[in-house]
Parts: sequence; C-alpha cells; structure tokens
Amino acid sequence: MASSREFVEYVMEQLRNAGPVTYKKMFGEYGLFCGRKFFGVVCDDTLFIKITEAGRTVCPGLSEEPPYEGARNYFLVEEIDDGEFLTRLVTATCEALPDPEPKTRRRRRSAE
Repeated sequence: MASSREFVEYVMEQLRNAGPVTYKKMFGEYGLFCGRKFFGVVCDDTLFIKITEAGRTVCPGLSEEPPYEGARNYFLVEEIDDGEFLTRLVTATCEALPDPEPKTRRRRRSAE
C-alpha cells in the first residue's frame, strides 16, 4: 500500500523546525531530505529515520525495522504527533550523517 500525500504533509508540518526538510516521491513511497541529506522514508504511512549513534543518544529505545523488504533497518517512529521529539531526532540524525558527494555533470556524448 502506498503512502498518502496527506500523511507525508503532516510529517513535514511536524518537522517545520528541523531545517530545510523536503520530500520526494520515490518508487511509490517518499524519501525525506534535509538540504541534500537523505535521512528517512515514509512507507505505508509509517515514518522511518536512518539509524545513527546520535539518534540513539537523543531517542534511546526506538524500534528498528526495515521500511520495506530487503532494506537495512531504520528507526521506526510511531510517535509522529510530537513535533519537538521529531525535530530533536531528525536534527541529531542529519548532523551525524555525512554530507552527500557533490553531483557531477555528465558530459554529453558528441555525435561521431
């Protein structure tokens, strides 16, 4: 079952103080980004955040599950109504994640 846009918009509203958080539709579900850092997904109207030691420190005891079959474990976040909690978790997670590699422009092949 695909996630609803309304659920994702609600999560975004809860994360309004976590920085420049955006989402992108990916494979029928949604990827979550803070700036260019990919930090989580919404699958089947459930929020999953990448696991980091900083996240474990800020929010100990969160369940860990894969968001879909074959994926690595993520934090399973069931308490989405507490914006302060979500902001702390996402902020700590994004600070701990490495900066993404700069995008390289692909050169166009010339006609030979």
